[in-house]
Amino acid sequence: MQALHLLDTPEYLEAIALWHQGQFWEVHEALEPLWRRLSGPERELTHGIILLAAALHKAHSSQSGGWRNFHKALGHLKNLPATYQGIRVSALIEETRQALQAGPGKIPPFPLLSTLD
Repeated sequence: MQALHLLDTPEYLEAIALWHQGQFWEVHEALEPLWRRLSGPERELTHGIILLAAALHKAHSSQSGGWRNFHKALGHLKNLPATYQGIRVSALIEETRQALQAGPGKIPPFPLLSTLD
């Protein structure tokens, strides 16, 4: 069985484009069908990213709700390496934290490695 490279999936390609546009609810919608089919660390990564996007979306109406989703995301991402599947996980967490601290409207980058290992 060939390893799945998440960044090659249509779901991730769409989600990253939506993230850059600040359409965080749509990021969740794009990734959820894939997340349901995944297992192991790929599932945890995808669930964490969905929750980070939900945090950024929710922060527009409730800062506390945004932070609540952020902390839920950490529970899914904490056991992953700093970079995984071409995504700089630690940097994504920190960029999202900074965006939440800055307040609604800040669109954090989605940090990727320049090439997959």
